[in-house]
Amino acid sequence: MRLRHFLNRSGALRRIILIALLLGLACSPLQTAQARHVPVSEREPAPATIAAKAWSATEGGASAELLVVLRAQATLPTTVPGMDRAPRAEQVRQRLWQTAQDSQRSLRAWLDVRGIGYRAFYIVNALLVRGDRHLLLELVQHPEVARVTTNPRVAVDLERPVPLQDTVDAAAVSAVPWGVQRIGAPEVWSLGFKGEGVVVAGQDTGYQWEHPALRQQYRGWDGTTASHDYNWHDAIHTTGSNCPPDSPAPCDDNGHGTHTMGTIVGDDGGANQIGVAPGARWMGCRNMNEGVGTPATYIECFEFFLAPYPVGSNASQGQPSMAPHVINNSWSCPPSEGCDETHIALLAQTVEAVRAAGILVVASAGNTGANCGTVEAPPGMYDATYTVGATNSDSVDTIASFSSRGTGTALIKPDIAAPGVMVFSSYVGGGYTTMQGTSMAAPHVAGAAALLWSARPDLIGQVTLTESLLNATAAQRTSTQCGDAADAVPNNVYGWGRVDAFEAVHVALEGTITGHVTRLGSTPLANVRVEAVSSTLRTYGALTDATGAYVLRPISGTYTVTATLNGYLPASYASAQIQAGLTTTQDFVLASAITLYLPLILH
Repeated sequence: MRLRHFLNRSGALRRIILIALLLGLACSPLQTAQARHVPVSEREPAPATIAAKAWSATEGGASAELLVVLRAQATLPTTVPGMDRAPRAEQVRQRLWQTAQDSQRSLRAWLDVRGIGYRAFYIVNALLVRGDRHLLLELVQHPEVARVTTNPRVAVDLERPVPLQDTVDAAAVSAVPWGVQRIGAPEVWSLGFKGEGVVVAGQDTGYQWEHPALRQQYRGWDGTTASHDYNWHDAIHTTGSNCPPDSPAPCDDNGHGTHTMGTIVGDDGGANQIGVAPGARWMGCRNMNEGVGTPATYIECFEFFLAPYPVGSNASQGQPSMAPHVINNSWSCPPSEGCDETHIALLAQTVEAVRAAGILVVASAGNTGANCGTVEAPPGMYDATYTVGATNSDSVDTIASFSSRGTGTALIKPDIAAPGVMVFSSYVGGGYTTMQGTSMAAPHVAGAAALLWSARPDLIGQVTLTESLLNATAAQRTSTQCGDAADAVPNNVYGWGRVDAFEAVHVALEGTITGHVTRLGSTPLANVRVEAVSSTLRTYGALTDATGAYVLRPISGTYTVTATLNGYLPASYASAQIQAGLTTTQDFVLASAITLYLPLILH
């Protein structure tokens, strides 16, 4: 009853205040709002529309950062098969933007009149404000507001440099680190694909863009000058680290972000070929202040990536055409640090919006492994996220002891695994170091996706198909630890297995040659050797079956195809141009007899 009496009074007070403002009374709107006093008992339970933590955070006259979630939430447009990524991203952004503008208008005007500052989001329909208990109670009475929660500071347990311990570890710091080699990246490079045409992004502790291994790959660098517009955003607006708030240029206050980006694209042009996709370009967003982020900073970075805008500008100037193709996320928002159901739901909507725009969201599984049900924090916990566990450097890719595994639900996580132990990469200060964690594993997968999309640009934006290709070509690993069957793939320890970039690209580039080999008279010939040999001497071979049929699956290119009987000289040959995903038919008719050439033996 007391709460209802307060709400009725507050509506009358709002009308009185508005009349006073129109009459030009001396006090400011902010002073008027702050002068209000409503006798609400601190012992009363929070209304259902207020999160318990927001209620407790505003006890005793305290103020707190509040996330105000509006009722109207946009319905994402249905993905049209074959639609290019750019128009899809524009369509998603426009749908989200319009919903936010229409539904936030009255609430924002209400805050403006009172002089209360806020940050408005559109990727999820929400506002960030700072206020006390009285503002909190007024907010939830606004007809457009669904719920109010806090914006907790989330201290992420970031990985730190790991010192080399013995000569075995020295293999980690070779010119091409062991993890880059393990997933087959150099073999993809040999095919002529290094990530060209693909833009990767990361939200992390920031990035040292001028690092020798990162500068040439930074999208804002043209070889002479740097432009950070559309390529960098700082979601940290307060002091507290060696990076300034709203840093106008990429800055890393920890080293973690610089290390992860190095594994994706790093190459100094010399001895340090540390990245999986050194031909790709990168962009970034700082979402943590010395390892401490908030749901709002995470949402802000995702919003920037969906439609990047110039430094010092805002989301109204966002350009979806400048969006990255892949986003790496080596951070988390665990319940233990204050991320409640509302935060989890908001971040889930954010990831789904980015995915709907044709952007692949890669995330680390977390480092609370050993037990099952430990993939429990955003963004790795979501179905819409491509979640990565970490493997060791041994020959069988055993799971790293720290790698989180399983969600405790029917959803299998991680989706895939990648090298995450003793990973050698770039570090702040222009140097290099080794680190380990699922934060180091995820960039291997982001780089593998860049290689795949470089080889097959027509797959860009086709997130589900891309994930399926990476899953189907992974080096399968099994485990029964989390209740999966002995032969279950995927499973809750490795997902589909350890990522294999070369195999993924190989399969993506496969064409098919089919045909029959017969004698004159159409008599089928079995066990005839058919080979396709490229100019680079890549060879694919098969034997004909009882009907004379054969199937070859070579990588795209031009091949000389031969049919050879009983290992003798080629009986027939042809030239075939193979294109990815297409089938070429090449039939052979062999002569009724084979001329044998015997060596001349001299005595």
